[in-house]
Amino acid sequence: MGLDPGLRRLALGTLLAAYPGPVPPDWAVDLLTEGLAGHTLFGTNVHDREQVAASTAALRAGRPDVLIAIDEEGGDVTRLAHATGSPYPGNAALGAIGDVALTRRVYQSIGAELAALGITVNLAPTVDVNTADDNPVIGTRSFGADPVRVAAHSAAAVTGLQAAGVAACAKHFPGHGATVTDSHHELPTVDAPLSLLRQRDLPPFAAVVAAGARAVMTAHIRVPALTGADPATFSRAVLVDLLRTDYGFAGAVITDALEMKGAAVAAGGVGPAAVRALAAGADLLCIGAKVDAQLVERVAAEIVDALTDGRLATTRVEQAAGRAAELAAWTRAAVRSSATEDTELGYAAARRAVRVDGVLTGLDRPLVVQLHTESTIAEGRVPWGLGPHLDGVPEIRVIAAETDAARLRELAGDRPIVLVGRHLHRLPGGPELIADLAAEHPVTVVEMGWPAQWRPAGVRAFVTTYGASHANGRAAAEVLGLAR
Repeated sequence: MGLDPGLRRLALGTLLAAYPGPVPPDWAVDLLTEGLAGHTLFGTNVHDREQVAASTAALRAGRPDVLIAIDEEGGDVTRLAHATGSPYPGNAALGAIGDVALTRRVYQSIGAELAALGITVNLAPTVDVNTADDNPVIGTRSFGADPVRVAAHSAAAVTGLQAAGVAACAKHFPGHGATVTDSHHELPTVDAPLSLLRQRDLPPFAAVVAAGARAVMTAHIRVPALTGADPATFSRAVLVDLLRTDYGFAGAVITDALEMKGAAVAAGGVGPAAVRALAAGADLLCIGAKVDAQLVERVAAEIVDALTDGRLATTRVEQAAGRAAELAAWTRAAVRSSATEDTELGYAAARRAVRVDGVLTGLDRPLVVQLHTESTIAEGRVPWGLGPHLDGVPEIRVIAAETDAARLRELAGDRPIVLVGRHLHRLPGGPELIADLAAEHPVTVVEMGWPAQWRPAGVRAFVTTYGASHANGRAAAEVLGLAR
């Protein structure tokens, strides 16, 4: 027997799917005509602006009020500029600058670009307070470690995006900043009482609710005081009692990708995860990036089965689909400001964020060494570093743990060395390599990751960019006097 058509349509109305390649396949459009809420675009869906605009138009032909979402945070997480790196600095840079009006303008510029391409929901900003220097997945995606500062910039980012007519989705509730593991790979734990969360992690969410954020994204993190052994995505205490009742949020609750191990493993698969998230109070279920028609149908069938056997109340799923529809209606009716995208604003902001400890002298034709760093799943493989911006200066790329300092000194000869890296304080072999080089050679370090308190001894200068976007790279090359 097939699924009940009415229940299937109801289930589809809670799902954000995805599809492979630059052209929406027929099934992706057909599912929209059958009730699917929308799709999330990833880097594999983006070749150029004209192609993206054509894709969103094709999706809108299937459903005029389709939700088309994307992770366009600026900084290290970009989908539109995945081939080159973002022309905007990320949140850590904006937080370091401390100009709330600038943050609003940057996000309004990002929103204007998305709106021009037909994208209606930005799965941003990241409003987590990054209190763990070793956080492997948030880091420079955060406005900083101070809840007050993060709250102010978070509200400004939401205001900027939504002024451009794009719905903001603040993430990751109730706060991913204190974790030291990545929820793409496992279920992180934040073992803190609610009183600490209210002081440290939750102020930015209160700020974005007050600013009118249309959506909030859940975190696949375990907070034993609230969630027990489960992730927050499956916790009614988090999504209803805390977010809706205590903080008064009335918009759409969107899950982080349910294919992530922090959710899928805990539930026993994407389908069961979808059911548990809906039961807990989520409204829109982001299935993930690796999606095909069969996966969407399996998830819809699991939801219908749960409606049939009593695991899910029909009223709960109707409520979820209704909130998804309200979000879609807002995106169609939103009034856009007259502002347009301004990428030069991003480069100017990146320059303002650069910090220099030490003296930048004697950098005539240095040897630039980029230390390889693995990208997170959230970031994807996006180019970074000084290479695209250097004016005839040689650059090599090495793996720190496999590189001999003596060999680099030999390559440099009488030239200084500029070492460029991300999260150098925790890069395997990174601190040791820097110490060995600096003991016998003039070394300048450029940190393009999270600016931990660590500073290597003996280096001539330590340059912090607060991010690794294209704009951050250009700003660093300019301050070093090495740019084209």
